[in-house]
Amino acid sequence: MDAILPFKISVLIFIRDAEGKFLMIQRKKAPNKGCWSPVGGKLEMALGESPFECAVREAREETGIELTPADLHLFGMVSERGYEGSGHWLMFLFDARKPLEALPPEIDEGGFAFFTREEIDAAAIPPSDRVLVWPVFDEHAAAGTFLAYRAQCGNGAPERVDEEKIG
Repeated sequence: MDAILPFKISVLIFIRDAEGKFLMIQRKKAPNKGCWSPVGGKLEMALGESPFECAVREAREETGIELTPADLHLFGMVSERGYEGSGHWLMFLFDARKPLEALPPEIDEGGFAFFTREEIDAAAIPPSDRVLVWPVFDEHAAAGTFLAYRAQCGNGAPERVDEEKIG
C-alpha cells in the first residue's frame, strides 16, 4: 500500500534565450536542492489558479519575463507518485515561445545560467528530470504534441507507468 503523502500541483517552464539556450535555476531549496532545473513553482490552489496562470506568474516572479498564455505550449503532464518519498506531484510542462533577453539576477530560490541542450545532459539535474522530463521535452515540445503519464518515483529509479500521447 502506498504511503499517505501530500499532493502538490506545479508547473515547469522551459524558457530559452535568443540563441536557443535553456534557462535553468540551481535550486537552493527542496525539492531538488543543489540541482539545475527549469523555472517553475506550485499553483496557488486556494485562489483557483490554472496551470497557465501559474506558469505566467512563476515566469514573471522568477525571471521578470512577461508571458501570456498564448506564449506557452503545454507539451506534457506528469503525475509523480512518491517523489523523494515526501509527496506526490502533478506537473504541467510548458514550452515558452517568447525568448528571454538576459540572464535574470539571483533570487531566493537560486541562481540562473543558460545551458545548451547537450550541456543539460551533463549537468547536475534531478534523476527524475533526466529520465522523465527532458525526454518528454525532446519528443513533444518542438513537435507541438502532448504526452500525459504517471510515474513511479518512490521505489528506486523513476519510471513511466502509464502514458497517453496526443498528436
